Amino acid sequence: MGEGGLQIISKKQKLNSRSSTEAKLIGVDDAATQILWTKLFVEAQGYPVEENILYQDNKSSILLEKNGRDSAGKRSRALNIRYFFMTDQVKKGNVTIEYCPTEKMWGDFMSKPLQGH
Repeated sequence: MGEGGLQIISKKQKLNSRSSTEAKLIGVDDAATQILWTKLFVEAQGYPVEENILYQDNKSSILLEKNGRDSAGKRSRALNIRYFFMTDQVKKGNVTIEYCPTEKMWGDFMSKPLQGH
């Protein structure tokens, strides 16, 4: 598969969120199941999967995804435990989360309109 694969899904979230951190956490939870399914599918075809990297542009959500509720502040304590599935996957080593600035996000190029200068 060359240098790797890229998955993009653009859809309306199932519920309203109170902050961008919460919105990203909900989106990442949905992405986690896609990432794991793809990993299992590719491995079933006989190809090794070295690592799954999820790039994020929200440092607060990265902190929550890596450390779970332990790193939650007062505003994010009310988040549903359901949205910490990604934390389990990071701890198991199935997914790596890394910071990527918004202007370098490949997914944005394919799901948002281009900005003219």
